[in-house]
Amino acid sequence: MAAYFDTLSDEKSDHPPAIVNDSVKLVQAIRKHHLGFILRLDEIFKKRRQEIENTSLNKPLPNDILTSVITANTPRDVNYTKTVGGEALDRPMTNSEIGGIIFDGFLGGSDTTANAISFIIYYIARNPDVKKKMIEEINRIFQGDKIRPITENDFQKLKYCEVIVKEVSRIFPRCIEKSDEITGYQWPAGTMFRINADVIHKNEDCCEDPDKFNPDRCMVEGLEPNKHSLLIKYEIDLVDMNSPLKTISGSVIVCTELLVEIKPRD
Repeated sequence: MAAYFDTLSDEKSDHPPAIVNDSVKLVQAIRKHHLGFILRLDEIFKKRRQEIENTSLNKPLPNDILTSVITANTPRDVNYTKTVGGEALDRPMTNSEIGGIIFDGFLGGSDTTANAISFIIYYIARNPDVKKKMIEEINRIFQGDKIRPITENDFQKLKYCEVIVKEVSRIFPRCIEKSDEITGYQWPAGTMFRINADVIHKNEDCCEDPDKFNPDRCMVEGLEPNKHSLLIKYEIDLVDMNSPLKTISGSVIVCTELLVEIKPRD
């Protein structure tokens, strides 16, 4: 439905009237109930923009998302000269454009991550043997220190935590993200179609005992993730556009949130 509501294009995507009507009602409800929130965001943008303008060019600014998008395409931007579609982009973003980016983070980031964490906790709770292995790995790496910051090096070592996330996401179907050959046809990147990965991932020829939650299926000897399995290929090459476990931007942030949630506490 994004193409239908795209105000920058004169072309409207075709959908059944019932879906269009329901979507219009949803958009109207969002505008009605979230107008105050949007106005509050606009106040924050204006205040932060003024703070930046009042700051000397010689003084470094923090690298938070809001500051980065406000300073984009300005003398403070390290990549000041930019092009979009072959045309130079030499103006800063408006508050409306910034709001779209920030609001997308609220909608696309928090909801999908929260759902992913919920499913992970659900399967860990139902599989105490998996929980035991996970805790053993975390304790081995963090050495009992449950409050120290998580580093990039930690992620490289948390192999079992990684495959738990992959095994949970195995359950859900995907839509293609990158160019790939399927059934003898080369599908270009961005093609929107459904592939019944749910059936593939639960096919006994692909997965032994497919209805059992078993993160070990993603591991090979030496406790390394199996990069050549069909499961991992679908994890890397395909992105889910419809399920709660949709891949979203800022994967490092998401992985950090997931790990913080499943990291055992006293």
